[in-house]
Order: sequence, then C-alpha cells, then structure tokens
Amino acid sequence: MKKEVVVVATMTAAATVVVAAVLLRQWKRKKQRQWRETQKILRKFARDCSTPVPKLWQVSNALVSDMKACLASSGTITTLNMLVSYVSPLPTGDEKGFYYGVNLRGTNFLILCARLGGKNNPISDLHKEEIPIPSNLMAATSKELFDFIAVELGKFVSEHPNTLAEELSKLGCIVSCPVEQSVVSDGTAIKWKSFSADSKVGKKLVSDFNKALEEHGVKLRVYAMVDDTVGNLAGGRYYNRESVAAVTLAMGTDAAYVEPANAALQWHGPSPKLGDMVISTQWGGFSSPHLPITIFDTCLDAESPNPGCRRFEKLISGMYLGEIVRRVLLKMAQETAVFGDTVPLKLMTPYQLSSPDMAAMHQDTSEDHKIVGEKLKKVFGITSTSPKAREVVSEVCDIVAERGARLSGAGILGIIKKLGRIENKKSVVTVEGGLYDHYRVFRNYLNSSVWEMLGNDLSDNVVIKHSHGGSGTGALFLAASQMQMQNDDPDPDPEPGNDDDDEEPDIDDAHPDNDDHDHEHGNDVRDPNLN
Repeated sequence: MKKEVVVVATMTAAATVVVAAVLLRQWKRKKQRQWRETQKILRKFARDCSTPVPKLWQVSNALVSDMKACLASSGTITTLNMLVSYVSPLPTGDEKGFYYGVNLRGTNFLILCARLGGKNNPISDLHKEEIPIPSNLMAATSKELFDFIAVELGKFVSEHPNTLAEELSKLGCIVSCPVEQSVVSDGTAIKWKSFSADSKVGKKLVSDFNKALEEHGVKLRVYAMVDDTVGNLAGGRYYNRESVAAVTLAMGTDAAYVEPANAALQWHGPSPKLGDMVISTQWGGFSSPHLPITIFDTCLDAESPNPGCRRFEKLISGMYLGEIVRRVLLKMAQETAVFGDTVPLKLMTPYQLSSPDMAAMHQDTSEDHKIVGEKLKKVFGITSTSPKAREVVSEVCDIVAERGARLSGAGILGIIKKLGRIENKKSVVTVEGGLYDHYRVFRNYLNSSVWEMLGNDLSDNVVIKHSHGGSGTGALFLAASQMQMQNDDPDPDPEPGNDDDDEEPDIDDAHPDNDDHDHEHGNDVRDPNLN
C-alpha cells in the first residue's frame, strides 16, 4: 500500500513538473510573440517617421512655395498665415541707453530693464520681475489688463529708475501667445491670438497700452508690440548683423525672418522705411504631403481642439512630442503587454507625458535605463518594467525627437533658401526655447540635419545660435531700435477719437477668427525646463 502511495505521489509530482514545464514554455512563447509584436510596432513607427535628406528637402521646398504664395497674395491657398511686423529699423548693435521691456504671457508678464552699451560694452543694470495676472483679469478686456500692467510698471520704474531720462522712456512690448486652454493640465490662460502690429487691432492695442500708462502717470511709451519670436530676432540682430531669422522651439513654435519689402508683391499697407520688413511666418500652421505623418499623429490631430490645423507644430513642438510618445507606448501596452497584462490607467490619459519627462527618459545614460524606470513609475504609475521594455521606451522617445528636430532644421533651411542665401551668403539663425536650450539630443539632431542637408561645401553658410536672453530681453532691443522711428514719427499711435471701432476689443479678439491662432509660447503653462 505504501509503495502504491509513493508511486502515485511520484507520478503526481512528475505530472506537476511536466505541466509546469509546459506552462513555462507557453509563457515564454507568449512573451517572445509579444516582444516580436512590440518590435514590429517600433520598426513600423520608425519607418513612418523617417526623415532622410531628400525628404527634408521636399519639406523645405514646400515651405518655400507656401511662403512665396502667401507673400504674393495671389489668391493661392496656403497653409501659412505670415504676418508683417513692420519693425523697422532692427537693432544695429550700436544702440546705447536705458530701456524697459514687457513680455506679456498667458497668466503672467515679465517686466525688465537694462542699460545697453553698444557693441563694445556688455548689457548692465539688468533687472527682471515676473508678475502673475489676477484670476479676475483672465477674461478681461485689453483696457483692464493694461491698467493693471501700468500700475505694476509704475512700481517697477520707481524701484529701477532711468536717472538720465528727461521725459518719456521707451518701452518694448512682446506678446507670447499661450497654449490652447483645453489641452493644459491646469490653470487658465488668456488666449492672445496672432495679430499684425500694423493692423487696426494691433494699433489699437498699442494705443490702449499707452493710454493706460499716461493715465497712471508712468513715463513710458510703447512704440511697437510684436510676438516673442520677432523680439528674439531683434536680439539676434543686435549681436550680429548677419542674423536674418529667429526660431522659437518651446511648447509652441514659430519663425520670424527679415524679408526685402519688394518681395511682398501685393502687400497692403505702408512700406518699411529701410526697405526690409520682419515677418512672423506662423509656420506652426504649415502642412505638406511630404511631412512624415503617422497614424498616431493623425489620431492626435483628430482629437485636438483644432483638427486639421497646426500640423507642423504638432510634429515639432514641446506641447505634442510627449503626447506622441504616450500614444505609441499605449498601443504597445494594449497589443503587446509591454508593461504587463493590465494597461496602466495613467497611460490612457492624454498629455500625461510632458516633453521634459520625455527628454529625461531619452537622455538617460544610467545602467539599465534606471531613470526611464523612475519616470514611468512617477508619470504613469508603472511600478515594474524590464530592461528591454525601458530600452523600447527610450527608442520611441528617440524616434519622435529626431523627427521633430530634423523637420525643424528643414524649416530653417526653407527660410534661408527663400532668401536666396544658402549658396553665397552667411546667415545666422537665433533659436530660443526649452526644446533647443535644455533638450541636448534634440538640439544635436537639429544641427546635424542642417549640416547633412547643406553638405560640406555649404555647411558653414548657416550658423545656428542660442538666443541672447530670449524674447524677454528682445523687448529691450526692440525698444532701442525704435529710436529712429520715434524721430521720424513722434506720434505713431492713432488719435483717441479716430478709431473706427469704439467698442473696447476683448483680448481674445486680437485676430479675425480662424483655427490657426494657437501659437503656443506662453511660459505660464510650461515646465520650467521648457521656457
């Protein structure tokens, strides 16, 4: 009897071992099959995002065509909405004096002042103060907002006076348009839509600002109000006469450049005094069949507040890079269980992954991608991942960043090509924004794409440089450059009683309604590492 029990027990144990071995083999096969599917999704995504040099030149040429068509105003439909800033003259680097600036953003504004010493002397006496906008002014009219800013400016000037000023001091004003509110995780943002400083609305905003300054006894006067990329260009020109363009690569993106006035064949409005005009391309709205758009980009666009618009921006700006990565990882989690049998809830939450977190994972050089694992736990609640899964996450980040950076480089060369400067002139392009400043791999990919496209013979003709202090200090350079304009036209603002529209415009009314207004630069909603 005992022998029978022993035999049965032995057989049962053997059967258990056999079953366990079978289950283990099945589990391994399942994991191998899932891993092959993960790799299949990754390889297809990499192919769809591919940006070889010929494709980059196709994108550049398409941008040039749209720029020409938009400037010609020939009735041709383009994806660009280029705005003439009429900022003339730009700084020469010889400007000297004490100037004030305001960088108006979404939920805050920056006030600053500094003394410019000309080419041979550095900037000195630089002071900055960031002031939050009260919540009750978030949906205010321009008059209410400018009244508040005027009061704060008065305090700032009293603390940092221009001791040499006899009458009015010049004030530069930069408007940084914030992100679309519906995709921001928290906070409220005033939506300054894009506008031309020479347009009726642009003139009225300048006039309203100056009225508020006068009413509150602030001895400052605004002579121009432009977007932050134009301010960045003013700063670039102050340091280098060969600066012909400026690019913002942050939560949003735009590019501004200097264009000969005669290039706008049918442009309506006054000609710039010195034969050049500064144009904000609004290139975030650029679209072309040559853009490497994947199914993930198509779904992101369809579910965005502005489907069909801002296609270029949705491929290259900080607002969207992390979201594209999240969507790819979600597909892998759902179809290949790369993060386990249960799909993490936070992985299904749109815009959960910020670009700074994406950059941290992408640039992780620790053993077994330890930082990737920490970020996955913190951002998505994924507590356990294999080294192979973390490697995949890093590769997805690399694919998205490389595509965005190389497309940015293609856009830059499109502008230089439009100006006819690639083959025979040196051109300096100033770049600001967190993607370029703080995302080292992104910056390297952008620079390498420009070098690859130009080749050894022409690569020295385009120089990409960091901005000098960003758009905030651009307001100071802008104020300085308007000295000649003030002498030529001492009262550029419309008279109070001559405005055709007596109704106080809402801040959101700064451009005729269209879906291409989401020019997203507002520092108020950005991660500190992406400002």
